[in-house]
Amino acid sequence: MDAEIIIKWGFIGCGEVTEKKSGPAFSLVPGSKIEAVMSRNKEKARSYAERHGIPKWYTDAQELVDDPDVNAVYIATPPSSHATFAIMAMKAGKPVYVEKPLAVSYEECCRINRVSQQTGVPCFVAYYRRYLPYFAKVKELIRSGAIGRVLNVQIRFAVPPRDLDYNSRELPWRVQRDIAGGGYFYDLAPHQLDLLQEFFGPIIKAQGYCSNREGLYATEDNVSACFQFPDGTPGSGSWCFVAHESAKTDRIEIIGDKGQICFSVFTYAPIALHTERGREELVIPNPDHVQLPLIHNIVEHLQKQAICTCDSVSATPVNWVMDQILGKL
Repeated sequence: MDAEIIIKWGFIGCGEVTEKKSGPAFSLVPGSKIEAVMSRNKEKARSYAERHGIPKWYTDAQELVDDPDVNAVYIATPPSSHATFAIMAMKAGKPVYVEKPLAVSYEECCRINRVSQQTGVPCFVAYYRRYLPYFAKVKELIRSGAIGRVLNVQIRFAVPPRDLDYNSRELPWRVQRDIAGGGYFYDLAPHQLDLLQEFFGPIIKAQGYCSNREGLYATEDNVSACFQFPDGTPGSGSWCFVAHESAKTDRIEIIGDKGQICFSVFTYAPIALHTERGREELVIPNPDHVQLPLIHNIVEHLQKQAICTCDSVSATPVNWVMDQILGKL
């Protein structure tokens, strides 16, 4: 492919994430358009296609993959189907962009990587925070030595239960292990862990302690973990998904020998830089469609105009770390 080739996307899945975070971005990138969308729910597929001006819609994933006008596939389904659809598309010779986490287990990630290697077809993963200006600023502060040598990294995250968590008859898929790979930890921690590995390299050791304190669902609702980066820097994390409102926290602290950086992953609160000069706040805005910078890079990669490193190989260590913490490995 080159710059004159139009990347014509087929969406497998058209849920909430595609409405603003990702979907519109595919049409905003030069040389990129949405050709087709698929949902098992006929009315959902038709409605999405009509609302977004997409020419075709399907209720069968294989039909979408086989569409000769589709030359790249975006997978926005729950994680349990990621490997199946990604492998289906790659075997058809069509590059893939998959929502995070890459799969429900480290083992399934390895399967995806093997097929990508065997077919020579790339698979990219939606760790779009690597590409956002907010986190690029955090990385710049670390690399510039603003807080000196990094000594320790700490994740703290706590949220109250969602209303849907109390509906035992119809629990959200995000807390069903066979669909999500775990509970909310497997859905939210990937972004935090991927960013830290982007900053400091792949985590080489990880272990954790999990519990279910409130019994709203079968998967873990509390997780504590410790881990280590290649240079020996230790890190820790604490996640509570059934906290009181007063304990609500979304914070990562990077502690250095000359200061500290504090930032959020989901709320984009101002970055706080603590040094001998005192406390400084940095407000860094992100684009309206947060996946736009990554999708732009992927399109340019497919047109052989750039290299996108946010691929399935780089995404796999996140699943390895989570599986270690949850005792799945």
